[in-house]
Amino acid sequence: LVGSGLGLRRGILIKRASALEAVARLDALLLDKTGTLTRGRFEVTGVVPVGSAHAADVLALAAAAESNSTHPLARAVTDYALRTTHQGSGLSATDVVERGGFGLTCVVGGKRVAVGNQRLMAEVGVDAVSDGAQALSQAGKSLMYVAVDGQLMGLIALADAPKPNAAAAVAQLKALGLKLSLITGDGRRVAEAVGKAVGIDDIRAEVLPGDKRNVVKELQDAGLRVGMVGDGINDAPALAQADVGLAIGSGTDVAKETGDLVLVRDDLMDVVRAIRLGRATLRKIKQNLFWAFFYNLAAIPIAAGVLYPAFGLALRPELAGLAMSLSSVSVVTNSLLLRRTNITE
Repeated sequence: LVGSGLGLRRGILIKRASALEAVARLDALLLDKTGTLTRGRFEVTGVVPVGSAHAADVLALAAAAESNSTHPLARAVTDYALRTTHQGSGLSATDVVERGGFGLTCVVGGKRVAVGNQRLMAEVGVDAVSDGAQALSQAGKSLMYVAVDGQLMGLIALADAPKPNAAAAVAQLKALGLKLSLITGDGRRVAEAVGKAVGIDDIRAEVLPGDKRNVVKELQDAGLRVGMVGDGINDAPALAQADVGLAIGSGTDVAKETGDLVLVRDDLMDVVRAIRLGRATLRKIKQNLFWAFFYNLAAIPIAAGVLYPAFGLALRPELAGLAMSLSSVSVVTNSLLLRRTNITE
C-alpha cells in the first residue's frame, strides 16, 4: 500500500499490488517505438510523385483514403493535407478495408486505391521499387505508399522525432541491468535510426501487431522475466502477455486497461522510476520478513518459558501481547519509511 501510494504521487498508477514485485524482478524490457520512444506526432516531410503523377493528387488521394483512420500516420497526412489545401480535397473514400500493420484499401472517385507500407503494396501486387523510396528510407523516414488501380502513384515521407528524454531514460534503464529491445511494425531502417538515436541496439522491426505478443513469449520461453512498454491498441496483446505491462498514460484506453502499471504522465523517466520503486518495495518486504522471522524466533521461546528454569524469568501474558504489538509496529514503521525513498535518482 505504501509503495502504491508513493507511485501514485509520482504519476505511476499501480493496478495490482503484485506488479510492484514483478517489475522489480524484470530481466528484459521491450519498448514500442511510436508514441513510446518517439513523440507519436508524425510530420509530413515530403510528397514524392512517381511517373507523370502530381504531388497534390498523391496527397489528396491519401488524405481521402485515410480520413477516418485514427492511426498516427493517417492523422499526420490528413492534417497536412488540410493545412496545405485549407479546405481539403473534397474527395471521399468508400469500401474501406483496413489491414492491421499494413494500411488500407478503398475506392476513391471510382478508382481502386491502396495506401500503406511496402508489405501492403506486395500484397496487392504493386511494384513499389523506387529510387526515391530507398533514399528516404535510408534517411530514417517512415514511408506511406499510394497506389491507384494497381500502379504506384507516389509516396509520402513522414518523420517522428524521439522524445527529448528518451536517450537519458534508456541509459538509466541499461544502468539498472535491463536488456532493452525496440519493437515496432515500422521498417528496419526507420527502427534502426530511432534505436541509434536513443541507444538501443536490439531492434525488432516489421513486427505485425499480433506478433508482438509472440516476441514477448519467445523471451519468456528463454527464461527471462519480460516487461512491455506501449501505448497503442496494437500493443495490448503484448502488454497482457508480459510479466508486467507498462502502459503510457497518453495512449489508447485499450492499452491502459490492459497494462498492470499506467504511467500517467507522458514521461519515459517514469519507467525508470517504476522499476526503482518496485526494487525499493521488494527490499522493504525482505527487510520486514527478516525482522519478523528473527523477532518471533527469539520471542516465542521466551514467551513459552525457556528462560524460566535457568533464570526464573517468564513473560506475563500482557507483556507477551505488548511484545507482539511492538513487532507489528516495527514492521509498519519500516514500511512507512518507504515514503522517504528517492526514486527519481
